[in-house]
Amino acid sequence: MSAEQLKDTTAMPILGKPPATVQVTWSGDHVFDGVRLSGGPSITMDSSGKQGPSPVDTLLCALAGCTGVDVVDILAKRRTPMSAMSVDVVGERFAGTPGRITKIELVYHIIGAEVERVHAERAIELAVTKYCSVRDSLDPNMPITWRLELNGSYE
Repeated sequence: MSAEQLKDTTAMPILGKPPATVQVTWSGDHVFDGVRLSGGPSITMDSSGKQGPSPVDTLLCALAGCTGVDVVDILAKRRTPMSAMSVDVVGERFAGTPGRITKIELVYHIIGAEVERVHAERAIELAVTKYCSVRDSLDPNMPITWRLELNGSYE
C-alpha cells in the first residue's frame, strides 16, 4: 500500500454510525417539537422556557447527557457503578447577536459508596475530552471546564 493510500485510509473511517435525522416542527409562538425521523419520543423546545427548555438549554442538556452516559459506562466497566448522578451546567453567553455560548462549566454530582475520586475524575476527563460526540461537535476552541462533587464533597 502506498503512503498516499495509507493516508487516505487513516484520515476518516469509511463506515460509521448512520446519520442522525430529526424533524423539528413549529407549534406556535416560539415552541418547536423535535422528533427522530425513525420515530420515538419527542422533545418540546420553547425559547420562552414555558413549555420546555430553550434550544440553547437543550444543547447544554445534550452535552451533560452525552458526557454523563460516558461516565456511567466508564465507571460500570471499572465495576464501581454509582448510585446517583446529576450534572449542573452553566453556559456563558455572548452579549451580542447571536447570543452563542462562549464558555461551559459542568459540575458532576456523583454518589457511589465504592466510587473512588481518582476514577470518577478520570471518567469525566475521558468523557469530556475523548468520547462525547456532542462535545466534539461544538467549537473546539470553546473552553469547557468541569468539577466533581463525590459523595457530597468537592475534595
